[in-house]
Amino acid sequence: MSVFQATASAPVNIAVIKYWGKRDTKLILPTNSSLSVTLDQDHLRATTTSRADPSFKKDRLWLNGEEEEIKDGGRLATCIKEMKALREEQEDKDASLPKISPFPVHICSRNNFPTAAGLASSAAGFAALVASLAALYKLPTDASHLSLVARQGSGSACRSLFGGYVAWQVGERADGLDSHAVEIAPREHWPDMHALICVVSDHKKGTSSTAGMQRTVETSTLLQHRIKHIVPARMAAISDAIRARDFDAFARITMQDSNQFHAVALDTDPPIFYMNDVSRAIIALVVEYNRIAVENGGKLKAAYTYDAGPNAVIYAPKENLKEIVELIVKYFPQADAFKDPFGLFGVAGVQGKLVPGFNEAVAKPFPVGAVKGLIHTRVGDGPRTLDASESLLGSDGLPLKA
Repeated sequence: MSVFQATASAPVNIAVIKYWGKRDTKLILPTNSSLSVTLDQDHLRATTTSRADPSFKKDRLWLNGEEEEIKDGGRLATCIKEMKALREEQEDKDASLPKISPFPVHICSRNNFPTAAGLASSAAGFAALVASLAALYKLPTDASHLSLVARQGSGSACRSLFGGYVAWQVGERADGLDSHAVEIAPREHWPDMHALICVVSDHKKGTSSTAGMQRTVETSTLLQHRIKHIVPARMAAISDAIRARDFDAFARITMQDSNQFHAVALDTDPPIFYMNDVSRAIIALVVEYNRIAVENGGKLKAAYTYDAGPNAVIYAPKENLKEIVELIVKYFPQADAFKDPFGLFGVAGVQGKLVPGFNEAVAKPFPVGAVKGLIHTRVGDGPRTLDASESLLGSDGLPLKA
């Protein structure tokens, strides 16, 4: 008997122009366009196996070993239903295709990073879900079309269906059919863009993104100014910077937009605080690091950005990452040895160190554990279809033990 199964992985993306606010909460239509950098799946990914089988009693999903309820009308149910409908369309057109669209599905997904810790876990998760179902159903649909489905699971998931540099277009239509992701440039266009993720907290957030953004939409006057007057110009300017590989412009806009996103959270009533003292200290270090470069006649060398959480993502050209890691470790000593995937430090390992002229007083040193871990990665590719040996489901259609 045929086994109808597919496994796919999908990347994390970290926005540089932030998505914050929905104009339609059911379809997950944004109040503004956004833009992100896709990170390398070799370091950060969600992997999902989907199987369709007539013997299954109902649709079921396991995330990181725990079964999740698929609620009627909920985001998971919506994505699964939409993907089954796309398969059904194919079956109606081609009588030779196996009629698998009515079969219940079992879906098993795992992240190799903390879930709900501000590392865009839901984006990677829903992108992997859609990618695995697209492979299972052998859909000919392009990534932009699939992004319309992924968006209904998690807004930023639509951007994880592409590699490189990706825009999620706000769209105008009430049905959301023009609110999808498009590639601004592939990773090959600007491959030396690297990222250092400073994991400040791997705990679940106090205010979820969903709850937070709706409160902002309802109460923040600054958000309305941002939507109308700020984001459209920034989207155009940062897209131009990416196409020109102009890191100075990219960095300036990235930091400005992160700052404004957190100002909008603060302008919410009651205010939302996603950053903490460690987050703010990392900003101070990046600002000082850039100050020295500019005062010596150079350009910006690093850009910080923060999503709805305290974790910092520092974007920089590869050539600057050694200095940046040394700077962070100087103020935030690590309990565990730094994983050095790009071989920047050799056998000696990381030593905390400042660049000449750095004003040590811009931040105080923190104790071990204030930054729980450092992840060095780079711009990466879009979803990958994996072979059967990487399946997360056993022959019985239940999750394999991790």
